[in-house]
Amino acid sequence: MDHLIRVSEEVQAALAEERGVVALETTLVAHGFPAPAGIEVGMASDAAVRAAGAVPATIGVLDGKIVVGLTASELEGFTPDARKLGPRDLAVCAVQGAVGATTVGSTLVAAAAVGIRFMGTGGLGGVHRGFPTPPDVSADLGACARIPAVIASSGVKSLLDVPATMELLETLGVPVLGYRVDTLPLFYAADGGPPVSARVENAAEAARVADAHWRLGGNAILVGRPPDESLDVTDLIEEIVAEAAERGIVGQAVTPYVLSGLHERSEGATRRVNRDLIVANAGLAAEIAVAFAAL
Repeated sequence: MDHLIRVSEEVQAALAEERGVVALETTLVAHGFPAPAGIEVGMASDAAVRAAGAVPATIGVLDGKIVVGLTASELEGFTPDARKLGPRDLAVCAVQGAVGATTVGSTLVAAAAVGIRFMGTGGLGGVHRGFPTPPDVSADLGACARIPAVIASSGVKSLLDVPATMELLETLGVPVLGYRVDTLPLFYAADGGPPVSARVENAAEAARVADAHWRLGGNAILVGRPPDESLDVTDLIEEIVAEAAERGIVGQAVTPYVLSGLHERSEGATRRVNRDLIVANAGLAAEIAVAFAAL
């Protein structure tokens, strides 16, 4: 698939040597933070993966190819003008030669195509509030149902219907592991979410669970790591989500709108927590990847 996917030499070497490799998305770079903060978060995540002993593989569509292992200079091309890509959009974006920023779902698809099974992110997409009006469910869940991967996150995006998302993850057979916690982190908040399906105490235990799960033909595993700094912004999220609905903002446009509103109205507090948890999750994904490589 050389005409479609370009894998960096560093990532190719790590995969050939069966070392830990961690996929990182580019939607966070292009749409999660105002420029140039997104690039800084992307580079900090890259550094966290390396510090844990794994190789980072930041993924996006650039110059007509899906690139696995973007360089720092290439990341600068992922501005707010980049297309936001779900799994359905990868091929179209590459063929049309557009710049495309990958979500969790499309990052998993590209990672799986080259043999990467570990990913770090902020929060997983899921069932939107008010379902079935609108009838909006993130394509992240479809990717989780199909692809064997470990996704280190701070739970599900808190602007979603978290309990409904947990129920759907159970239906899809996706284990939700709490990293040293018994309840799913609520992105900005360390606790208050629904009970996880199991708790793990360290990266090595998570790696052993992944190995057993995949040997049984299992799919993705979500590992929920609570943010180190916890914020309760429940009321603020409710307010901004309601505003989005009133303005007719739906689908992929909801998350950027809500994040922007949260960052502004919390006077930057949510942005700070968001940045820190993304970097920490990248590091945890790397620890699990390294532990898995040692099995």
